[in-house]
Amino acid sequence: MPVGVGDILKHTHISSPNMTTFATTPTTLLLIALLFFNSIIAKKQWVSHANTDQPGKRWALLVAGSNGYDNYRHQADVCHAYQILRKGIPDENIIVFMYDDIALHPDNPRPGIIINKPGGADVYQGVPKDYTGKDVNSVNFYAAILGNKSGVTGGSGKVIDSGPNDHIFIYYTDHGAAGMLGMPMGDYIYSNDLMDVLKRKHEAKSYKSMVIYVEACEAGSLFEGLLPENMNIYATTASNATEDSWAAYCPGQSPTPHTGYDTCLGDLYSVAWMEDSDKHDSSKETLNQQYHTVRRRTSVDKVGYGSHVMLYGNESIGNNFLNTYFGNTSDDNNNESSVKSTHIISSLSNGVSQRDASLLHYWYKFQNAPYGSREKMEASERLEDEILSRRHADNSVNQIGELLFGEAKSSRVLNRIRGHGQSFVDDWNCFKKYVKIYEKHCKRMSRYGMKYTQALANICNAGITIDQMDKACLQTCVGNT
Repeated sequence: MPVGVGDILKHTHISSPNMTTFATTPTTLLLIALLFFNSIIAKKQWVSHANTDQPGKRWALLVAGSNGYDNYRHQADVCHAYQILRKGIPDENIIVFMYDDIALHPDNPRPGIIINKPGGADVYQGVPKDYTGKDVNSVNFYAAILGNKSGVTGGSGKVIDSGPNDHIFIYYTDHGAAGMLGMPMGDYIYSNDLMDVLKRKHEAKSYKSMVIYVEACEAGSLFEGLLPENMNIYATTASNATEDSWAAYCPGQSPTPHTGYDTCLGDLYSVAWMEDSDKHDSSKETLNQQYHTVRRRTSVDKVGYGSHVMLYGNESIGNNFLNTYFGNTSDDNNNESSVKSTHIISSLSNGVSQRDASLLHYWYKFQNAPYGSREKMEASERLEDEILSRRHADNSVNQIGELLFGEAKSSRVLNRIRGHGQSFVDDWNCFKKYVKIYEKHCKRMSRYGMKYTQALANICNAGITIDQMDKACLQTCVGNT
């Protein structure tokens, strides 16, 4: 029976205003003991509750996985993300991976300045350069997630040194393909390797919850059939497992980049979540609300432009407010929000797939160069190289397929797509080996050529041996690259 104030008062005799005495009956002693016991239990419960809900730190890992001025948009995306997060997360807890070759690139019409939309503010100023150039690689990326300081090479050495009450936000933007993400140096980020790293992070109990945003083609394949719900990870992707993601603010789109910009300034999914963050109080908008806003803005239109933003992992985390991961991102007087521009893209006009953005860049560079100039000649060569590279990727994979399966079956096998919720490949080691075999004979996959990783996975799934794959690639590509 619960002990209340009335029960205690019944057995209390007040002998004087200054002294309280208790009757020494067994019932009184029992009530005192129960009251003392309850106070101990309450104190233990309070301490336990305080440990569970103790405010943790926030961490952010921002990654632009490309280089080259034709990929301007990826580093612009990451710089913009930093300007949002720096308002709510200290710099020592924000880790930035970016090649850092576009701000001072000769083609940049505003040297030292990077923008993420037409008329936008400079988002480059103040961005930490933790890992640049050759240090932007998958090995350092994995080590940074795991908090493994001895595992990083070069750079600032910053890693996510998080604890069990901490919240982590990871944002990646670049080219992707079925089962992988690009990096400017070293090996690709493979889905199964990333899952292994995330599982190790979870098993180490070094975070309370994690949010991952991924901008890339076929980004859904990173998590499709791979990310369990019990790891406290909430992941959204710019595209499903089989489609391209889309660039934004490109030449020829409306609004178009200002004179001098012949490259795309952002990516559709990325500018959607960041411009939404620019406009809203992070303490009043949940992850799920932002997800649905971004999904609507990025959705496929009647012409086929756009992609399907996807959600994976623990969906209940979506009820958390953005400030759980971003901190308080309300505007301050020290930073002009990039959303101050009146131009906000609400739908695509002449949309550009990520895989076609480089081709568009070289085309506009050629078109805008003065007739007869050296610049015109160089632009023509770059445009021709891009076209030949794309043709090589198309022809080589098609020929390899015909050598392995015959002309009648090749297309059906190479283009096979598995159902929702299934991983696209059975044997990851086989897949990685066949990527390496292809690149050994047919040169490293271009950003466009990465679209054929699904075909390479299907070759694995069909049971083709290493020797057969090696011979087919050798016959197709040696002397023809």
